[in-house]
Amino acid sequence: MPQADNGAGLSQSLERGLAILSAFTPERPALGISELARMLALTRSTTHRYVATLATLGYLQQDDSTRRYRLGPRVLDLGFSTLGSLELREIAAPHLRRLTDSTGHTSNLAIRDDTDVILIDRVRGRQGRYHHLEFSLHVGSRLPSYCSATGKALLAFMPRPELDRLLDRIDFVQRGPRTLTDRAALLAELENVRRTGVAVNDEELDSALRSIAAPVRSRSGEVVAAVNVAIPWSPVGMDELVSEYGPALRATARQIAAGVI
Repeated sequence: MPQADNGAGLSQSLERGLAILSAFTPERPALGISELARMLALTRSTTHRYVATLATLGYLQQDDSTRRYRLGPRVLDLGFSTLGSLELREIAAPHLRRLTDSTGHTSNLAIRDDTDVILIDRVRGRQGRYHHLEFSLHVGSRLPSYCSATGKALLAFMPRPELDRLLDRIDFVQRGPRTLTDRAALLAELENVRRTGVAVNDEELDSALRSIAAPVRSRSGEVVAAVNVAIPWSPVGMDELVSEYGPALRATARQIAAGVI
């Protein structure tokens, strides 16, 4: 790990603290003291001191069973000022509100970050229409792209070579009862998204949760985000739900796109 140059007025403690936070990635979401010490070329005692401080402040949290650490909720605070200033989020906000008002369901705006999607805005639906997962989601939450509707809407329009490289890095874990864990099946699903302009999650992310999403394009035609509605399970078939909510989603995506440069 590079050492701070005291003559330049840099803080070695701050540098080390940020290096520890930066060590956590989607591929390495949980790390132990020994792993962090080895990665950052620090002693175990020094690493433990920094990690303990970050955990006390809420930037890290420890799993009681594995004793490994993950990023804590306070890390999200570091990005909220940036998220709050995103032009895309500001443009989309009134359209998300109208979408939720018209459907009664929670709506979300998401962007892709490597193999995940990040929720950058969300409007809660009416009481009594929440799935339990919704209570743990917030602005800044990450979801796997391969088993979420917003993720599929974003993956579908990637150039094929780039998509293939990304899929190579995905571990297709069973998240819900109907998760697509086969790469060929996911590619076929993405082809359908390209054809229809709508992506679905039918209990793939979690039991009893469905969602429908549409891509948001910039003026150049590039897909830059996705908007969705989250729908708790009901006896209504998925095709019927797409027929009911698909037009409103596509219209919302077009309205947001009209304001995007």
